[in-house]
Amino acid sequence: MSQPASSSSTPANGNDSSWKTGLRPPPKDIRPQTEDVTATKGLEFEDMKLHRELLMGIFEAGFERPSPIQEEAIPIALTRRDVLARAKNGTGKTAAFVIPSLQQVDVTKPKIQALLLVPTRELALQTAQVCKILGKHMGLQVMVTTGGTTLKDDILRLSEIVHVLVGTPGRILDLAGKGVADLSECPVFVMDEADKLLSPEFAPVMEQLLSFLPAERQVMLFSATFPMIVKDFKDKHMRSPHEINLMDELTLRGVTQYYAYVEERQKVHCLNTLFSKLQINQSIIFCNSTNRVELLAKKVTELGYSCFYSHAKMLQSHRNRVFHDFRNGVCRNLVCSDLLTRGIDIQAVNVVINFDFPKNSETYLHRIGRSGRFGHLGLAINLVTYEDRFNLYKIEQELGTEIQPIPQTIDRGLYVAPSGGEDSQVQRAPQQPQRQQPQQQQGQAAQQQKPQPTGTPVQRAGPPHAAPNQQQYIQQQQMARPGGQQPAYRGGVPVAR
Repeated sequence: MSQPASSSSTPANGNDSSWKTGLRPPPKDIRPQTEDVTATKGLEFEDMKLHRELLMGIFEAGFERPSPIQEEAIPIALTRRDVLARAKNGTGKTAAFVIPSLQQVDVTKPKIQALLLVPTRELALQTAQVCKILGKHMGLQVMVTTGGTTLKDDILRLSEIVHVLVGTPGRILDLAGKGVADLSECPVFVMDEADKLLSPEFAPVMEQLLSFLPAERQVMLFSATFPMIVKDFKDKHMRSPHEINLMDELTLRGVTQYYAYVEERQKVHCLNTLFSKLQINQSIIFCNSTNRVELLAKKVTELGYSCFYSHAKMLQSHRNRVFHDFRNGVCRNLVCSDLLTRGIDIQAVNVVINFDFPKNSETYLHRIGRSGRFGHLGLAINLVTYEDRFNLYKIEQELGTEIQPIPQTIDRGLYVAPSGGEDSQVQRAPQQPQRQQPQQQQGQAAQQQKPQPTGTPVQRAGPPHAAPNQQQYIQQQQMARPGGQQPAYRGGVPVAR
């Protein structure tokens, strides 16, 4: 099974650092980090005997040293042993499997040599981008394929050379079943968010997909939670896997969790208060249904705040546009369903709000993990109604954490990096003619329970309001779309027709 090293790849010499002189890494991130990513044993990327071209991509991506999961997983994965790794959200799991996968690619061989499976389309795009960034100097070809896109385009792309294939299970099974994607010589098989991929929703697809892979293959499973179905898969399809468990606790140390006890009718009023008072860099707001996502996004836009939304019933092209633009800081707030709970890494998000409280601990864990990425600070606020009280208690017990009642004042040091820029500000609605005033009784209750945080400004990500340039931005995006196929917009948010 040993793969020859690429003829263009040179093992890096730890004593010779001259190759670093031409690299252009991003500005150093000076934000404080928690022990989730700093409690390492001192191993460096240069100690792992990686190809120099891969090391160049790693350092140009801004990776200075491995996180604990990378330090544990990469050396073992490089020996081609099966790996079963469990680590917290946002601690570097993606690079922990991408780096050893790329290391094993022989670019002189025009075959698919690494298959990276993920459960959602957005995560597939993100993972493929990480592969391209880290492998930019290696000359390898990365392809991403998901449902919701034209199958013909994928067939044409696979007629060319592809070394690393990233995608969702259904589409990859479709391509393999049609004989378009040849996985017969693919020695590396990775499942990210493995608990989701092995759930009843995906399990039959996974069994079929494995039949297209060679018997001699390396299997790597990564996730934050490992239910019993993962053990069943391990016993059936993995050979003496090296098990890594860095989950001494389930929640991220950098994420502070609060709940606000409200009535259903008070939620928008409470959210409006949070927007006007918190030092939000970017926020993700979760709802429990696609219908509520659209209704809330419309309401937030009417209140005058910049807001996009995304859910599974939107056209894939619109989902991609929203994800891309939010990641690039075009908009400050994103309302979404659980579509974006898994793996999505947007460093600027420092606040997650559960507008609807989740029904199980797994969903809660993945939602709040969208803030506090890679050991940084984050804030999770849960709007909890009378009906949610049992779920709140159950989730606290299952995760071994305590969700505190929201205080009158939230210390900005809990979720705002001390290096925040001076030109930043809290979100202000430019005009609120349609704001609904609560009834007197409701207002008194909200006054008792609504948070009154304070703080100073932080660096702004994107425009602070919805107006006045949002319509111009929308028109530009519409004009830029190929083929004249324009999205429908409602309240400044792209929606499915």
